[in-house]
Amino acid sequence: MSAIEESIKSAADKKAKTKPSSFLNRGLAFLSSVRFGVILLCILVVLSMAGMIFIQQNVNGFDAYYASLTPAEKIVYGTLGIFDIYHSWYFNFLLLILSLTIVLASIDRFPAAWSYVSKPKLSATRGWLLKQKQNTVLRVEGADEKEVAEKISRIFKANGFKPQITRSNNIYYVSDESGGKDYSKTLNKSNLFVFGETGKLNRLGAYIVHVALLTLFLGHFVALQTGFDADVRMMPGQVTKDIQMIQFNLDKQERYTVGLPFTITCTDIEQNLINPGGSIDIQNTLDWHTRIKINDPQYGVTEADVSLNRPYSYRGYRFFQASAITLGSARNMTLELTPQEGGQPFTINLARNGSQNLPDGTKIDYEAFFPDFTFNPQGQPDTRSAEYNNPAVVLNVTTPTGEKNKVFAFAANLSDKIPVGAPKAGYKWRLKDFEKSPYAHILSIKYDPFNAAFIAWYIGGFGLIGALCFVFFLSHKRIWAMIDGQNENGFEVVLGGNTNRNEQGFEDKFNKINNALTNTETDV
Repeated sequence: MSAIEESIKSAADKKAKTKPSSFLNRGLAFLSSVRFGVILLCILVVLSMAGMIFIQQNVNGFDAYYASLTPAEKIVYGTLGIFDIYHSWYFNFLLLILSLTIVLASIDRFPAAWSYVSKPKLSATRGWLLKQKQNTVLRVEGADEKEVAEKISRIFKANGFKPQITRSNNIYYVSDESGGKDYSKTLNKSNLFVFGETGKLNRLGAYIVHVALLTLFLGHFVALQTGFDADVRMMPGQVTKDIQMIQFNLDKQERYTVGLPFTITCTDIEQNLINPGGSIDIQNTLDWHTRIKINDPQYGVTEADVSLNRPYSYRGYRFFQASAITLGSARNMTLELTPQEGGQPFTINLARNGSQNLPDGTKIDYEAFFPDFTFNPQGQPDTRSAEYNNPAVVLNVTTPTGEKNKVFAFAANLSDKIPVGAPKAGYKWRLKDFEKSPYAHILSIKYDPFNAAFIAWYIGGFGLIGALCFVFFLSHKRIWAMIDGQNENGFEVVLGGNTNRNEQGFEDKFNKINNALTNTETDV
């Protein structure tokens, strides 16, 4: 076999071996492309928005929402996993692919970015400097190159640039008779350079964004796989140890119970209103408070106050205010009692689910509160609406002789001739005042044993915001000064510089440096 044939065979073998590698490289290049990553991110954002638009299966009110759907909507939404979108296979698959894209893009581009930052370009040719967007040629007086370089260095530093002085050899081609370059003749010339830069770490900002995104994705995935999110209704006196979760299977819901390692007792609920005389709607609310007592066989009793802006954490469980059942109720009541046999009226305070004893031995126990009192067809106390149109409290009163009475105390002054307004147990009863409160609060309980959600949202989320601010509000500015000796006391200085953003700001800085070197507005 001749040498030519061996060369042809070798080239063919090499080409055959590089085909699979070329296909693999194209695939990796596609996965690591910025465009592909942005498309995936946009799809995930749209899916996340869908998860907020469509009520998810573990959210309070899902039962009513599901019942309002048509059979076709139930089948379509269920098949697409719309009711539990954050646990769907395609959502997690897209997260995985996007994470892989971010990792591959970082591996592909980080070495070059690190080299760009760690090994800056300290020198350049005259032609390259004059091609920069900001450039000028000026004359600087000085005894020698070193003196001129130190002067330039001080001016760079005064304008926020970290200066470096270096010497470099540049190769110049000698012109031929026709004005072109004679490549057979070269001139090797040594020049002194002053290089200055600021904000170089801005070039690595994209990779800080990548780390923040990966932290956000990983924390989200771990939190979903190892924890749960459920709502529980809390009203004073309620004790619970179990939380009901919802399993959705196309056309039916299956509830299953998640047992807590502790018991939760609601001791009080409170709503701080902007206008105490107004409604208990969200527009008139400053804050909600749900006071609970956690009875843990391992750690004892812990009391907590869960408010709107202060979630409570306990052993990986986080308690949040989710919503409220805005049927009007009362937290504290002031009752006015007028003795039936004569005497001055007096007042007593009664808490929801509380009791009071009068000096004569009469015991008063709270039973129920109705914001718009009425009797239903069965003759039982009820409410016409959730508003405070006709508020009344129902009491169980036990006289000193042991006689039990059901007493109705209304905010309105009722005639003694009306049965519900007639004196009972020796007193005329009236609801003088009360503190408005909703019927119940809805707490969201999130279980996250590894605090993955905390890491994701607080470290990844705030880290992402900080990284984006670092990327878009800071810039990497570079400037070079090439010192070229002209005569005994004068030196020509070629200035050139560039920035990756905020061109206007860099132009102002460049002009300031130029004026400081020449002490005049006119270039030489």
